[in-house]
Formats: sequence, structure tokens, C-alpha cells
Amino acid sequence: MKLHRSTKLLLAILLLAASTAAQGAATQRKQLLNDDWQFVLNDSNFARARTVCLPHDWSIEQPFDVNTPAGNDGGYLPTGKGWYRRTLTLGKASQGKKLRLYFEGVYMNARVYVNGSLAGGWPYGYSSFWVDITPYVKAGRNEIVVSVDNSQQKNCRWYSGSGIYRNVWLVTTNTTYIDDWSLQVSTPDVHHVRLSAQVVRPDGSTYPIERTIEVDQPRLWSPDDPYLYETVIEEPGCESLTVNYGIRTIDYDAERGLLLNGKPLKLNGACLHHDNGILGAAAYDDAEYRKARLMKEAGFNAVRTSHNPPSETFLRACDELGLLVIDEAFDGWREKKNDYDYHTLIDQWWQRDIEAMVRRDRMHPSVFCWSIGNEVIERKKIEVVKTAHLMASHIRTLDPQQRPVTSALAAWDRDWDIYDPLAAEHDIVGYNYMIHMAESDHQRVPSRVMMQTESFPRDAWRNYQQVKNHSYILGDFVWTGLDYIGESGIGRYYYEGEVAGESWERPLYPWHAAYCGDVDLTGQRKPISYYRSLLWNGGPTAMAVRQPDGYRGRVKTTMWGTWPTQQSWTWPGWEGKPIEVEVYSSEPKVRLYLDDQLIGEQPTSEMKATFTLPYQPGTLRAEAGGERCELQTAGKPAGLRLTADRTRLTADGQSLAFISVDVVDAEGRVVPTSDEELTFSVAGNAVLLAAGNADVKDEDPYFDNRHHAWQGHALAVIRNNGRKGQATLTVMAAHLPAAQIVLK
Repeated sequence: MKLHRSTKLLLAILLLAASTAAQGAATQRKQLLNDDWQFVLNDSNFARARTVCLPHDWSIEQPFDVNTPAGNDGGYLPTGKGWYRRTLTLGKASQGKKLRLYFEGVYMNARVYVNGSLAGGWPYGYSSFWVDITPYVKAGRNEIVVSVDNSQQKNCRWYSGSGIYRNVWLVTTNTTYIDDWSLQVSTPDVHHVRLSAQVVRPDGSTYPIERTIEVDQPRLWSPDDPYLYETVIEEPGCESLTVNYGIRTIDYDAERGLLLNGKPLKLNGACLHHDNGILGAAAYDDAEYRKARLMKEAGFNAVRTSHNPPSETFLRACDELGLLVIDEAFDGWREKKNDYDYHTLIDQWWQRDIEAMVRRDRMHPSVFCWSIGNEVIERKKIEVVKTAHLMASHIRTLDPQQRPVTSALAAWDRDWDIYDPLAAEHDIVGYNYMIHMAESDHQRVPSRVMMQTESFPRDAWRNYQQVKNHSYILGDFVWTGLDYIGESGIGRYYYEGEVAGESWERPLYPWHAAYCGDVDLTGQRKPISYYRSLLWNGGPTAMAVRQPDGYRGRVKTTMWGTWPTQQSWTWPGWEGKPIEVEVYSSEPKVRLYLDDQLIGEQPTSEMKATFTLPYQPGTLRAEAGGERCELQTAGKPAGLRLTADRTRLTADGQSLAFISVDVVDAEGRVVPTSDEELTFSVAGNAVLLAAGNADVKDEDPYFDNRHHAWQGHALAVIRNNGRKGQATLTVMAAHLPAAQIVLK
């Protein structure tokens, strides 16, 4: 059903059958195949193989190397070719069934062999895909081999990872079955939900089915109340599917802006690459949920999956936690940004890759917008309008909810309004760093609806004002929400005498990651995060201290960078010298105290007050209205404090715990000057998956059991090994007592 944009209702379905937590019939239908894979790198001889658990990223398991072909884009990590092998044992119950393998993501050029025969594959490393293995399997033992080729470099402008980096499933159904990706929904009104799907017959032909659900008092999905319903879709002769769905309405125009469930909503958004920091590209379910949770806790209500479709698990997390999503297909189109990027695939694969994204993701209530590209190089050529038209039109035929289509436009010169024909192919026009053109564009094209799809972190106040003051600007998506591997050195600060310039101008090794995120590689929020959240959400007063210029050198910032600022009042060696303190508050005035002595009172401007005072150790306190916050000078390192994001793991070989390690003084205060070398060991039913810090110049690999703290902090990730019982993480540092934490 195609509804007018001003009245259409959007509803999404979440397939619980795709979840590792699904029970009953869904578990029997789908079996996770993440364990017991044999892996060999750059050699197809499995005699040299080792056992790995999926999701698996072989690049992050190797040392940083300045000479790797992926270079600065790929985080100076090796790529190459890999082979995976697994035995699949089938019993008599599988005879006469349809058997398919479902790969959520393989980077890249995957080819799947079953008992020596090529059964399928997919070249684009960010698309999920299906392989029908029914013709190739037999009762008893079967051999599954997957070859992965990520050797053609460069093929990505950020860290892609290498390997089977997302989940793999065996899906067993009758020969007549409900096609998982055929599920669609239409809603004549919020009280009536129509589910439709396609049933596949043994000969490959299909027929439609439809179910209507009546909802008396619908509870509408939103970021503040991400409520999901549950139902079952059944068809005689087919296995039933348990599904979750969220009901919501979306409307938008230049006069009213974005309306969610009839209420105005401004988008405080973050761009995200797909990696999980020190885990690389490995998309463990717990890591994907944590990524969404970090964004939610940082105050964002929306994310853009730049520049590729995310994992299914990430979208489930956004459904459940309440994050709106721009689901993006590609970085570029027909003109290359790198020698082996998507321009080598687009002519033969764009339709199939668009279908893989939309058919998989159209049931998620979190997905409110599709993006077909990012800063495409050929934007000045007339052919680009046809490409955009074809892609956008294809999406509209696949998505019955008719979500808006966007792409991120940019200008690297003075030309901008020449892109009007390209912009007209989109329902919402994405502006990368160009929202300063909004007012003149609105005069020229009054009906255009806009959002800034990328912005500089330092422009937080200006972008907030632009969105707040103009109805036709729906929101702002900062680059980025999280620090990420690759695009090495973007967002950095440096000191006079070090290599100058931006990340794309020259290699900046040992920088191996981006430092432009509101949240760092270990999940710690930077001061800019507290400021941004204050602008958009209100909230408590916060305080941070600017690194004195000359403390470690004369500070230089870059385009995506902000001044190095810490929530720290520990600056040894700077006693008596001037230091700047920033207080973020929505109150009109702020008072600052040092050891209960009033330093001064300042009015806030742009929700910020800045004080300059001579540094002295002690307790710094800011008061604004009835709120207060403080920073205390730390003493010498006296111990380690371990804090886990959970104390119980599921005995499934997949469950993760993220454990923060703080170097603390005798009073339990974090010592922000500490760079202690830490040693990690795990005993019991878990393994150490990764350890690292937020210093993206640190050359220590993340797979090792030794890593330095940075600014008094580090992170360890442990994974359950598939067995029940407890596990103990022990962290040691020279001259400090060892610390332990027990997880059940």
C-alpha cells in the first residue's frame, strides 16, 4: 500500500528468529554456526589451520605495520586472503528439508563451497547473503569451506576488517517455507497492522500470504519509549515465525520539520563506522548492543551507519534501546575513491546490494531513512542524477512504508547549487559540512527538507542553533559518535614540531585510528560529549580542563579535532601557571571554587563558561543553579580498579564482558597521568579477547595480554568459552597490588 507522505504510517518487524536468544520453534529453525571453524591465512592448506570462533576478524589479530597495503585507511593492519572450514553433521531429520546458510557479513569476495562444490557467495563485504546448500549436502558429515579475499587494496576508506566478521546461521525449513526477507507491513491506521510475506514452493515459485492484526490502544515506538509488540505468522506446511514489531508514524516537510508520532523531533545524530574499536570488525552481539548503548548514553537519538549497512544485531539494539537510524548502502558509486572500492562492483551488483539492505532491514522501527551514497565523486556529471534516480526508485519499490531516501552531498570547491538536480532525487537532502548554505538554499528551493549528515565536532553550538532555529533542517549528525580504527589521524591534535597536516594528506603512523569521536575507543565519553548532550538534552552541569598550551608542547588542532581537554585537575609541573577550566551549563551563571575559595563568577555563553586561574592541586568545584560538579587532584598510583559492564555471562561461547581498568590513588581517584603497563590473564571458563586503551598512537596490538594504561584507563574484553562456571580476570602492574574480578 502506497500512502501519501503526509499521512503514511510506518511500522517495523523484527525477526526474533534471527536472534541468538530466540527460543522454541525459532531455535529449531535457525542454528548458529559460529563455533569450531578452522582458519588458515594466506594459505589454503588446512593442515596449518587453527580453530577460531566467529565472528572473526583476522586483521585485528595481527600487529600494526606501516607497510601494509591498506595503509592509513585500513589502520595499518594486514589484509590478504583467508580460508575457513567447518564440518556440518546432518541427521535423518534433515532429509527432505530445505537447508540454507545465512551469512550476516563476510569481508570480502566470499565464495562458499559445500563438499567441494561452489554453492554461492557475495563480493560486497557489507551485504548479508543466503546460500542454498540443499543440492550439495548429504546425511552425515559435510564440509563447508569459505574463501575470503581482501587482498586487493585499497578497497575501503576506513578499517573494514577481514574475514567472516558477522554471524553465520544454518536455516532448516520444509521445502515450502516463508521467505525471511519477504516480510512486509502496511498500516491503514495505527489500529490495524497488515503483515504480508511470500511463501516459496519447492519449485521456486512463490505465493503471497497476508495477516491483519488489530491493536486497540497502540503504544507507539519512539526513542523515549521503544516499545515492541510480538506476534506469530503462520502458514500450513511452513514453520511459524515469531516476530516483534513497533508501531510509529513518520512525517516531514519544510514547514513542520520531522514529526514522529505526530510530535516534532530534532535529530541529535552521530555517524558510526562498523568496527567495535579494540575488537576490530568482529560483530559480537554483545559488542553491537554496547555500541548502541554507548550512543544512547551519550545523549544521541539517531545514528547514521556510514558508509555501509550495519549488522542485524546493531539494528535490533537500536529497535530495543530507541535510536533512529539512517541505513546507508554505499560510500561511492561509479567513480573511484580507492582503486578497488565499490566502483568495481556497481554495474553488476548495485541492485542486489540495495535489495539485500532494504529487504533485510525494512522491518526495523529504528530505520527511518535510507541513504544511497556518500560524497560521490561524479556529482558534477549529469549521469549522477540518473544513478541516484535508479537507486532511489528501486528502494521505493522494495519498501512499502516509503521511508525517505537521502544521500550525503558535499562540495570541495565553491560549486554547490549546481547539485540541485541531484538533490531533487532525494526526499531529504543530506548536507556534509554544508549546512551554512541552508538559508540561501531554502530561499531558492523552499520545499527542500535538509539534515546535516556530517559535521565537525567543534561546531557543536553552531549546528545546534541551525537545527533549532530552522524547521526545514531536521537534525545534525556529527562525525563521529565513536573513535574508530582506520582513517588514521583524523581528528587528531599534535604538537609543534611533529608532522603537520590532515589525515588524508600524508601517512601519520603510528596514528592507526580516528580521534574525532565523542566517545573514545574504550567507551569513555570525552568532554565534548557532555557538552553536546547538554545542548540537545539539557542535563547536569559538567566541567573539563583544557590542556595548557605548552604543557607537553604547543598544541595544534586539525579540522575534525578539538582542543585536548580532560576531566582532570591533575597537572603536575604546572603549579602557579595559568590554566583554563570549561564549565558546561544551561544556567545563566556559573561559580567556580578551588578548595572552597571562590575563584569567580562567569555568565554562560553558548552554554559554556570559561575560567582562567593559576593551577594549584586541590578540589575544583563548579556551581550553577542548584547543580554542582567537582574535580579532585589525584595522588600517586596505589591500585587498580576493575569494573565490568556485567557480572554474568551466558555459557554460549559468544557472551562478552567489557571490563574497565582504572589506575587509582589511595582514595580511589583515577590517576589521569598514569601510563602503567598492565598484564591481563583469564582463568576459568572465558578467554581474553582484546585489551587496549584510547591512545590511537599506541602501537601495542590489541590481541596481546599486555597493554599500557592511557590517562589512567584501559579496557579488557573477555569471552565465555562455551562452558558453565565462573571466570576470573586478573590485572597486574609493577609496584601495584594485582586486581581481580569474577564473572559467573
